[in-house]
Amino acid sequence: MKRETIEAIISDLEAGQAPTLPVEEFACFSPEATAGNAHVSPETLGEIAATLGRADIPTFERALAAMDAGDLAWLGFKVVYDPAEAVSNVDNEVTKKYGDTGSADGEPLVFFCNDAKEIVSSREPSPRDVFQMKDVTRGPSMHNEQFEGLTWVSEPLFGNVRVWLLGASDAAVEVAQLASHVGFQVVVVDYDAAYLNEKRFPAAERIMLHGGTFDELANMPARAEDYVCVLTRGHMFDPQACIWACENGAHYIGMMGCAGKNSTVHDLVIDAGITEEDWERIKRPIGLAFGAKTPAELAIAIVGELVDVRYKQRYSEQARKKHESSLGR
Repeated sequence: MKRETIEAIISDLEAGQAPTLPVEEFACFSPEATAGNAHVSPETLGEIAATLGRADIPTFERALAAMDAGDLAWLGFKVVYDPAEAVSNVDNEVTKKYGDTGSADGEPLVFFCNDAKEIVSSREPSPRDVFQMKDVTRGPSMHNEQFEGLTWVSEPLFGNVRVWLLGASDAAVEVAQLASHVGFQVVVVDYDAAYLNEKRFPAAERIMLHGGTFDELANMPARAEDYVCVLTRGHMFDPQACIWACENGAHYIGMMGCAGKNSTVHDLVIDAGITEEDWERIKRPIGLAFGAKTPAELAIAIVGELVDVRYKQRYSEQARKKHESSLGR
């Protein structure tokens, strides 16, 4: 989400005209995201935009402030396809009852919600609306089709965590697909077009090195909030990859391989000037421990670990305990 997009929406609303909500910026309404959905399509976004007015300005102003602060926050959308049903339906057979009112009204709504569950909208939501507003902005959306007559979608106001896959190995192919699916921005680096190509990595950014080595890696900067997975083919360039990740101060570094190989990599990394403290930050072997063997299984272990690292990075220990308690574990 670009800051300029929100600014333009506010400007249009201040001028008393319907704003443009670009589908490219609100990917939850994209053809890919709405394929097969009977109630939401790219056209739905335009229909919602046409209902917005001056009363919605505070919602977008709060979104703008959250973006500037780097908060975990979302813009959410209430999509109504049966107004009478949306208002009258108060319960289902499984979940608790949220009062004697269904949705507050049968009209579409744009709202702001952050991780602290602060909600800003132009109209007062019902208790059941609040329940769904919180759930749909858990990222990815949860329980958005729980009640008849309406559905909910949301768009994050924060960027995805960037994950570098250093090496276009078969395990990296599986990791790239799964990591993209759970909301990471994936960048794959290798020097061989036979391994690094669109067919193997259709959803990832691909960076091709030259000279048959990883030497050019030293010229590419990473951010301190990035994650790095060292998955080079044959492990020949694992030392260079680890050195680069440590020198760039990546938030998470993981390396695939056995204890014997890792000992050799350790010596080469330390000889290059990396401290023992930085070496100990490298998760080795990479991934959660549950007996994964095949590339696909290893990807589950690796991406599971990435999700856990992201969870702990984004949420305080107190928030995590509250979440775990709410799940009964």
